[in-house]
Amino acid sequence: MLHGRRTELERLQRQLEQMRRGQSAVLVLRGEAGIGKTSLLEYVAEQAFGCRVARVASAQSEMELAFAGLHQLCAPMLDDVARLPRPQQHALRVAFGLQDGEAPDRFLVGLAVLNLLAEVAETQPLVCLIDDVQWIDEVSAQLLQFVARRLLAEPIAMVFASREPSGGAELAGLPELIIDGLADDDARQLLDVAMPGLIDERVRERIVGEACGNPLAILELPRGLTPAELAGGFGIRDSRPLADRIERSFHRRFEALPSDSRLFLLAAAAEPVGDVALVRRAAQHLEIGVEAYAPAESAGLIEVGARVRFRHPLVRSAVYWSASPSERRDVHRALASATDAAADPDRRAWHRAYAASGFDEAVAEELERSAARALRRGGAAAAAAFLDRATELTPDPGRRGARALAAAEAKLDAAAPEAAQALLATAAHSPLNDLQRAQEQRLRAQTAFMLARDSAAPSLLLAAAKRLAALDPELALETCLEALAATTFAGSPGDRRDVLEVTAAARDARAASGPPGALDLLLAGLATRYTEGFAASAPALRAALQAFRADQADTNRWLWVACRVAADLWDHESWHELSERGLRLARDTGALSTLPLLASYRAGASMHAGAFSAAAVLMDESDAITQVAGIAEMIHAQPLLAAWRGSEVEALALIEDARRHASARGPGMAQSMIDGAAAVLLNGLGRYTKALEAAQRACAHHELGLYGQALAELVEAAVRADQPALGVPALDRLAIRARASGGDWALGLEARSRALLSSGPSAEALYEEAIERLSGGNVAPHLARARLVYGEWLRREHRRVDARAQLRAAHELFSDMGAEAFAERTRRELSATGESVRRRSAATLDELTSQEAQIAQMARDGQTNTEIAAQLFISPRTVEYHLRKLFPKLGISSRKQLRDVFAPC
Repeated sequence: MLHGRRTELERLQRQLEQMRRGQSAVLVLRGEAGIGKTSLLEYVAEQAFGCRVARVASAQSEMELAFAGLHQLCAPMLDDVARLPRPQQHALRVAFGLQDGEAPDRFLVGLAVLNLLAEVAETQPLVCLIDDVQWIDEVSAQLLQFVARRLLAEPIAMVFASREPSGGAELAGLPELIIDGLADDDARQLLDVAMPGLIDERVRERIVGEACGNPLAILELPRGLTPAELAGGFGIRDSRPLADRIERSFHRRFEALPSDSRLFLLAAAAEPVGDVALVRRAAQHLEIGVEAYAPAESAGLIEVGARVRFRHPLVRSAVYWSASPSERRDVHRALASATDAAADPDRRAWHRAYAASGFDEAVAEELERSAARALRRGGAAAAAAFLDRATELTPDPGRRGARALAAAEAKLDAAAPEAAQALLATAAHSPLNDLQRAQEQRLRAQTAFMLARDSAAPSLLLAAAKRLAALDPELALETCLEALAATTFAGSPGDRRDVLEVTAAARDARAASGPPGALDLLLAGLATRYTEGFAASAPALRAALQAFRADQADTNRWLWVACRVAADLWDHESWHELSERGLRLARDTGALSTLPLLASYRAGASMHAGAFSAAAVLMDESDAITQVAGIAEMIHAQPLLAAWRGSEVEALALIEDARRHASARGPGMAQSMIDGAAAVLLNGLGRYTKALEAAQRACAHHELGLYGQALAELVEAAVRADQPALGVPALDRLAIRARASGGDWALGLEARSRALLSSGPSAEALYEEAIERLSGGNVAPHLARARLVYGEWLRREHRRVDARAQLRAAHELFSDMGAEAFAERTRRELSATGESVRRRSAATLDELTSQEAQIAQMARDGQTNTEIAAQLFISPRTVEYHLRKLFPKLGISSRKQLRDVFAPC
C-alpha cells in the first residue's frame, strides 16, 4: 500500500527504464526508520519483470564480518565467477572463504564484483537491492560504493536503502532520493485502510500528527490499543523516539506469541543470514518444534521461505534486544552447535563468542584462528572484530595484552583509530614484554597520526623506532621511515640526534643480513636530510633512487616515498620511471591503498613534462580513489596543475579550498606546495608583487615539497616586481640545492634564476645555458619559461628580432601544453616587439573527458578493452562505451588512428 508515493515510484520506474536501455542506474533511498524504504525496494523487485534480482538484507550483528554483504549479493552468481580473469577469480574466492590464499587487495575484490555483475547482466538485466546500508559491514559498504561509481554502460540497476540519521556517510556522492513522510491526507487514507471501523476523530488526528507521516508508525502505533483507547485517546502519547515506539509496537506483538514461537524468533534474529536450515537445527537444540515459527508468521512478523525474512529490520531489533542476556546466550549457543565447524568455522566461532558469559580461553583461541583466516581474505575489519572479542574472553592478562595489541593493529588497518585507542588502553594495563611495549608505542603513534595528522606524530613514531631498534630491527627501520615520511605532512620528527641514533641502530642491526638495500639507503638519505640538510643527503638519496630503479620486485610499498625523493632532487628520469612502475604495480594488484599516491606522483611527472591532459586524468583517478577508499586526499595536486594551466578563476578557487584543508592539518608539505602553486599562477598572470608574497610563504614553511621550484618562482617574482634584492638569498639557497642535485633540470633552473639577477653578456650566457640544459630533460614548461624570460630580456635590450625567435618558441610550447596564462604573457611580449600573434583556441583533445582521454591513450598503446578495464577499475563494456563516444569527437573511426592523435608522453 504505497499511498502518496507517486513521485518516488516514477523515479524508480525511470531507473528501471534506464537500465533496460543498457545504461546503468544507481539510486540511494534515504529516510528514517519505517518511512517506507523497504517497501519501495519491494516495489522495484515487483516491477523488475524479465530481470534477475539480487538482494542484500543487512543486519547489525554482521557489521564487523568483512565481505558478508558482498557474499549475500554474489552468492547466487558464483557459478559465473569462472568467466572472470584469473586474478579476479582468485581474489573473490579467497575473500569469500572458498579457497585459501594470501589476502587479496580489497579493491581487486571490488573489481571482481564489478565484472561479475557485468557478466551476469550480459544475459539478463540485473537489479541489485541493498537494504539497511547503515548496518552493512564496512568492507562491503566501501566496495559496493566503489562498484556503483564505476557502473555506466551495463544493464544494471543498484538501489540502496539507508536509514537517516545513521551517524555515517554511506554512499556519499551517489544519486539519492530523500524519502520524506506522507502528506496528512495520504496518512489518513493509509490509517483508514489499516484500521477500518470507527476511530475517534481526535484520536485519528493525534495518531496522524504523532506519526509525522511515517507509514510504519501509522500502521503500528494503533496496534495493541483497546477499543476504548481508540475511542477516547487514552495512552496514545509517548515521548520516546519514533523508532523506539515502533519497536515497542512490534514487541507487544512478539510478547503475545507462544513461548516456543518467541524462542524460534529470537534464534532467527540472532542468525542474520536467515538460513532456514540452520535456524531449524538450532530449534532442535533448543528443544522446540521446527514449526514453532507459524504463529509469528501469522502475526505478520516474519516470512519463512528459502530464507527467514523479518517484516522490517525493527522487528529483528525489537526481538533480539528485548531478550535477556541469558536468553541471547542460549540461542547463540544453539546456533553454534547447529553450525558445521568444518564448513563455516568463523560463524560458529562468532556464535560461541556471544554464547560465552565470562572468560573462555578455548573460544578466544577459536576467534584468533578466525581472525587469521579473515586476514588471509583481506578482511581487516573482521579480523579486528574477532580479536577484539577474543581479548574480552581471554583470562590470562599477558595473553589478553598480546591480543589487544593484535586487535588494535587490525583496527588501524580497518581505519578505525578510535577503536584502536580503546584496545591500546587495555594493552597498557597488561603485563607486556619489552617488544610488545615498543609495539604499543608504535601503534599509539600511528593512531595519533591517523586521527589528527598533527605535528606530534613524527616524534612519537621516532620514539617508537628508537625503542624497537634493539628488539626488532626490521620493524624499527620501517617505523623510522614512517616517522620521516610523516614529516612530509606534519613537520619535524624531533631531535636530530635521535634520528641519527635510531637510523644507525636500525642499519647496524640489519647489516648482518647483507649489503644495504634500497630501504637502508633511503632511510640513511632521509635521516641525513633531516639532520644535516639537503646538500649532505643528496648522494645517499641518489644512491637510494638507483637502488629502487634496479630493484624490479613486483611489490614495493615504499615506491611512493622514492617518487617524492626524485621530485625533490629534480631527477625527472627517476621520477618518471618509478612513478610509472609503481602505478602499474598498484593497478595490476589492485592496491588502492597506494594507488592514489602513485597516481598523484605520476601526474606530477607528467605535469612537469608539459603533458597537462595526462596529468589531469591521473589526478582525477587519484581523487576518485581517495573518496571511495577514505584515504587522505593529495590536496596540493589539483591546485598546482590548475596554476600551470593558468585559468585564473578555477585555479584560485582550488588554491583557496586546498588552503583551508591544509590549515586544518597544520604546517607541512601541503601548505608549501599550495603557496607555490599560487606563485606559479600569479607569475603567469603577470601579478608579480602578489606572486612574490606567495613565493615567500612557500619558502617559509620548510624545505619539503618542490621547495626548489618555489625558490625559482621567488627569484622571478622579485625581479619582475622591482625588488631584486629579495631574490638574492633565494638564489643562494637554490644554487646549493641545484648543485647538490647535479642534474640538468636543477642546474637549468639555477642558470635561469641567476640570469634574471644578472646583466650584460653574463646574463645572456646564463640564459643560453638554461635553455641548453632544459632542452633535453623532458621538462617542457620550464624550457618554455626559460625562453620566455630570455625573450623578455632581449626585448628590453632592444634586440627585437632575437627576442621574437625566443618568444615564438615559448608561445608555441605554452599553447601546445595548454598553459594559458604564460601563453598570454608571451603573446603580450611578442606584441611589444611588433609581432601580432593570434590567441590559439583549445585543442580538440580538450573536448574529451578525463576518463575518455585516459582510455584513448591506453588504447593507443595497444591495450585491449579487458586490460584497460582492469587498470581503471571499470568494466570492459564501459571501456567500449567511452571509445564509441570519443571517436567522433576526435574525427577518427578506429584505434589505429589514435596514434596520430595522441603523442606518447
